[in-house]
Amino acid sequence: MKAISVKQPWANMIASGQKTIETRVWATDYRGPILIVSSKSPNISPAGCALAVADLVDCRPMSKADETAACCPVYPKAVAWVLQNVQAVKPFPVKGQLGLYEVTIIAIETLDK
Repeated sequence: MKAISVKQPWANMIASGQKTIETRVWATDYRGPILIVSSKSPNISPAGCALAVADLVDCRPMSKADETAACCPVYPKAVAWVLQNVQAVKPFPVKGQLGLYEVTIIAIETLDK
């Protein structure tokens, strides 16, 4: 499964459904399921763990209208990664990486919101 590391507190905000747009300064052509992994830095629990699964449905230049869903203001070269169907999962350790990366998953236990 494709995964992306997200710094805290934004990873927790995605898992809770509060943040539905992740922002980057680079785009991807990938669309489909994506695992949201909390980076180890800063050390905000649960650091270094998968927290949610979402569908990446769009990747486009960020606009002013995206600010609320992204939980941040527009910044130069910002790209909006639009997430839908976010499901929190029981946290499990994942070694993070830069960019999109592959994580082999046998089973994921989702949590009720």
